[in-house]
Amino acid sequence: MEIWLPEIISLIEIAGILIIGVGLFKSFYHYIISSFTSRRYPIKLELANALALGLEFKMGAEILKTVIIRTMDEIIVLGAIILLRAILSLLIHYEMKVDHEYRGEKLEIKDQY
Repeated sequence: MEIWLPEIISLIEIAGILIIGVGLFKSFYHYIISSFTSRRYPIKLELANALALGLEFKMGAEILKTVIIRTMDEIIVLGAIILLRAILSLLIHYEMKVDHEYRGEKLEIKDQY
């Protein structure tokens, strides 16, 4: 487990980074297109979804890191990172909810289980 887990964690973190990067480029592309045309695209929602999903991947990698921790200092640092990412995720979800309510739509979060 100590041999393969760091590689798995790195792959999950890279997936989170890629999701955020693709979301940023896609949102920027739609921003540029909507600046020159009359088409409107939910840019904030697109970006918020990408950030939230990317943070979920990064948080999952941090949780997996708890398996290979050996000292209390590492646990404290990891706990702080997880807490900060959880707060960021909650803020992004709140922003998405407020944006939907501002538009007069109801945000539907579907249960995946």
